[in-house]
Amino acid sequence: MGIIQEMKEKALPTGDISREEALLLAQAPLEELAEAAEEIRRKKCGQGFDLCTIVNGKCGRCSEDCKYCAQSAHYQAKCTEAYGLLPKEELLRGARQNAEKGVLRYSIVTSGRKLSVREVEQACDSIRAIRAEVGIQVCVSFGLLEEWQFRKIREAGASRVHCNLESSARFFPEICTTHTYKDKVDTLKAAKRAGLSVCSGGILGMGETMEDRIDMVLTARGLGVKSVPVNLLNPIPGTPLEHREPLTDEEARRCVAVFRFLIPDASIRLAGGRGLLGDKGELCFKSGANAAISGDMLTTAGITVETDRKLVRNLGFEVRLCNE
Repeated sequence: MGIIQEMKEKALPTGDISREEALLLAQAPLEELAEAAEEIRRKKCGQGFDLCTIVNGKCGRCSEDCKYCAQSAHYQAKCTEAYGLLPKEELLRGARQNAEKGVLRYSIVTSGRKLSVREVEQACDSIRAIRAEVGIQVCVSFGLLEEWQFRKIREAGASRVHCNLESSARFFPEICTTHTYKDKVDTLKAAKRAGLSVCSGGILGMGETMEDRIDMVLTARGLGVKSVPVNLLNPIPGTPLEHREPLTDEEARRCVAVFRFLIPDASIRLAGGRGLLGDKGELCFKSGANAAISGDMLTTAGITVETDRKLVRNLGFEVRLCNE
């Protein structure tokens, strides 16, 4: 029995693929690997496709030194004009517009290490209004908050917290020094204790190895993550990673397929950088991915909701909430 078939039979009942086994899978023939990942996806997740959008709820002037980010105050990248936390009316309008397009999740993402106590209160007021007047699911990415703050956010009506691990514990200090990997892990644990689901993945193509990518997903698996954003580095001028070569389409597919083996029942979510792929991610959606962030990203253009919904239909998926 070949490694792919062996690991598929192991992944389907338990998903308990080890680091060493995942590294062997990463070297397997791509088409066979992708086909097996799709079979796992169909059997564990069905045809559900989790489609979400994000809004840049607070932009720029970030104190953190993440080397990939145009919003960091440490670099000279040209990003959209910096602004504070968006008012309730603007967030509510965005939520309504996305709901009308058939989006089921709306995520408010803010720059900075974490929102202040006052900003959390303001955000909670916006979340309550969105849930009452629109009904769309609200996700938040508010930085390194504490459990009591996450409890307030859940009570306001949010259902999910996003906090990317970004990479492995080994590689993380290469891309950020102003907070630690432990800070990220502690944030996800705090959100879970507060009763929120968690969404966490990372960015591929920053100079990390396949081992780092697998370690990142294994950490996410250990934290009970069932929504894994897969970002592809978009090398932004003015950031320290501006000269990195973008990941190839084939490497992106291979990563997605291996991730499916590692967390068989997760939403593997194509996110930032998808537009750099030649087919905008279509082959990744045939290699185990079953979710996406649609519309524009935080500081870069994305793919329209209308385009994504058409693609999803053509691939035989059904847009619905997954992993609630």
